Amino acid sequence: MKETPLLDVQNLSVAFSQGERTSLAVDGISFSINKGETVALVGESGSGKSVSALSVLKLLPYPAASHPSGKILFKGQDLLSAAEPALRKVRGNEISMIFQEPMTSLNPLHTVERQIAEVLKVHRGMGDTQARARVIELLTQVGIRDPETRLSSYPHQLSGGQRQRVMIAMALANEPDMLIADEPTTALDVTVQAQILKLLKELKDANGMAMLFITHDLGIVRRFADRVCVMTNGKIVEHGPVAEIFDNPQHPYTQHLLAAEPKGNPPAHDDSKPVVVEADDLKVWFPIKRGFMRKTVDHVKAVDGIDIKVREGQTLGIVGESGSGKTTLGLAILRMISSTGRIAFKGEEIQSRSWKDMRPLRSDMQIVFQDPFGALSPRMSVSDIVGEGLQVHFPKLSVDERDAKVAKALEEVGLDSSTRFRYPHEFSGGQRQRISIARAMVLEPKFVMLDEPTSALDMSVQAQVVDLLRDLQKKHGLAYLFISHDLKVVRALANDVVVMRNGKVVESGRAEEIFDTPKTDYTKALMAAAFRLETAEKEGVVNV
Repeated sequence: MKETPLLDVQNLSVAFSQGERTSLAVDGISFSINKGETVALVGESGSGKSVSALSVLKLLPYPAASHPSGKILFKGQDLLSAAEPALRKVRGNEISMIFQEPMTSLNPLHTVERQIAEVLKVHRGMGDTQARARVIELLTQVGIRDPETRLSSYPHQLSGGQRQRVMIAMALANEPDMLIADEPTTALDVTVQAQILKLLKELKDANGMAMLFITHDLGIVRRFADRVCVMTNGKIVEHGPVAEIFDNPQHPYTQHLLAAEPKGNPPAHDDSKPVVVEADDLKVWFPIKRGFMRKTVDHVKAVDGIDIKVREGQTLGIVGESGSGKTTLGLAILRMISSTGRIAFKGEEIQSRSWKDMRPLRSDMQIVFQDPFGALSPRMSVSDIVGEGLQVHFPKLSVDERDAKVAKALEEVGLDSSTRFRYPHEFSGGQRQRISIARAMVLEPKFVMLDEPTSALDMSVQAQVVDLLRDLQKKHGLAYLFISHDLKVVRALANDVVVMRNGKVVESGRAEEIFDTPKTDYTKALMAAAFRLETAEKEGVVNV
């Protein structure tokens, strides 16, 4: 006798209305999840994954969102037609959800204890003492050390991994029958990602939970899910057991996703190339002040005595976990924050230059930031965004000359120049990152700091951006300082690598040596988490 699914989604469609316009985000999808099973919903941004998941608990912005067709049966009950009181009994109790970005999902004004206890009080009717004991138990279960000391902490006082663990604790508080995990590891470092995935698997097995796992990372799906549904343009185009889909994909879109990892080789290491940027014994120490007189009692050593060289046409990759000092190092080299030590640009020492004296060099030293949407002004057109630097550094250019340079820069990064009068919200994430790259490249820089430029992008878009950066480097002889925790992307771009931890260099050298034969335990742990997650625990390299 065939098992009755715990969750059975039948011919689900989701439409969004804005004025008289209606767009279909999900178009007649069907899938089911059995008790204790993990089903992955994969696809790129905009494919309809998250909208489908939010529909299960009716968390979409109704009435702007509607369901032209479909049923969502949970234990035989249709949640789409259920009344609000019935849904409240299911949400957070029988079905829980972990969201992608814990910093925006957790209330910044409430403590960890209050946020987790609220779920217990609403659904279980627990008192303060009983709820506190259960919160401590949950925090221990999800791997938060010294949980009693974290009860009064606010979200901003926790690391990214700790915040995600708090989200998991909230989701598991009432021992749900099903967990929806919406990109729960996207914003995390590789080692923290490995820990969170291991934790989810252990908790799922221990509690017999079913799981709907939403992601665009196919590597996670291969080792974490039982079955997979591939989505694009609101439709499920292929579904089946994970091994079957990965080993023998039938649909062209699935084949495209599986082939989308960053490929290609970085530029060959060449010591004969001129040094563009150099730093010796660079330090960035932030004072810790206490007492009524605000005396400095200690320092946070964000960057602690680091030496680097970046050559023309070469890429130096800076890797390490969040808080290791990667971005602080890059900002110090660009003289965006104060530091001590020697910094030289094209042979000229710049560490003692004032902010004003640095301005003539800014056109040669550019940044591409991590979040393309946050880095672009929503009030400016793409033409104004890309052309702003030209106005500052080349004020003698005529309007027509400036417009021609903007158009050329956009074409160079693979965008249609006729779109330059649109605004950032009218572009996809990958297109916005191309705009950010065009803004840097229009000034014809010699050195570019790339701060996690692909971490917010889908894998296929990541691959495109990596190819673009490599082509621009080859064409213009650019020196890159590439900061990332995504080691697969670093491997495709960097010829030299520096591994950072707690503000210090743990290991440095040629990229192939660091990746193939890491010497320190910390570097081995990073490599194991990024490339050998499924065997890392067996090797005893890292507890994932």
